[in-house]
Amino acid sequence: MKNLKEQSCKDIFKNAYEKRYTWNTDFKGYKGKCTYLFEDNSYEGEFLLGEDFKPEIKNIDEENIKKSIASQLFEVCIHRVKREFNSVHSENNFNLLKSSENGIEMNVSGRNEGDKYRVKDDCINMVYRKIHGTIIEIFVEEFFDTGVGFLSKKYTSQQINPKTLESNSQKIEYKDEFINIGKKDYWILNSRSIKYLNQNQEEEIQKFVFEDLSLLK
Repeated sequence: MKNLKEQSCKDIFKNAYEKRYTWNTDFKGYKGKCTYLFEDNSYEGEFLLGEDFKPEIKNIDEENIKKSIASQLFEVCIHRVKREFNSVHSENNFNLLKSSENGIEMNVSGRNEGDKYRVKDDCINMVYRKIHGTIIEIFVEEFFDTGVGFLSKKYTSQQINPKTLESNSQKIEYKDEFINIGKKDYWILNSRSIKYLNQNQEEEIQKFVFEDLSLLK
């Protein structure tokens, strides 16, 4: 039988997990116009994101820009997939690390040994996960309540070396805006700003804008 702390942490995490915003299972994809802004440069094109989550960027010739836009679309949509809690975390246990004004922090034992999460106000505001041999650490500063689930609106992301546990990338700041399209509460990324320091320790901002959005049938 699980001890009380382990059981309650799992319940707390499950509740927050199930309150994340996800798309309906009948999602067919969407399309629209895309704009990439960096310094004084602007690139405008069109995109189509099918139900296979493979973005297609049109009317932009620069391959690096197309890849950058496509990666943002893919990264956002992959987090909108609805996956039942038990299918993802049935082999994990959640153990209390500490509780503070920032939330309830817990680590994972079992299948995803070493992962950590923090939950506050029914939202997961810290993620510390090993993905493809690298630890990704995310802190969410602000959430957007869609009415049918929460979306991360303002957050930071950084890579951690799993051997030294030291950062091996700079901290990147994200700010997202969303818009509701369709008749079934489909909240779609409207814009994303990415802020970071370049090699000269100067602040740079990339911005992605997605407009004229419509669902595929």
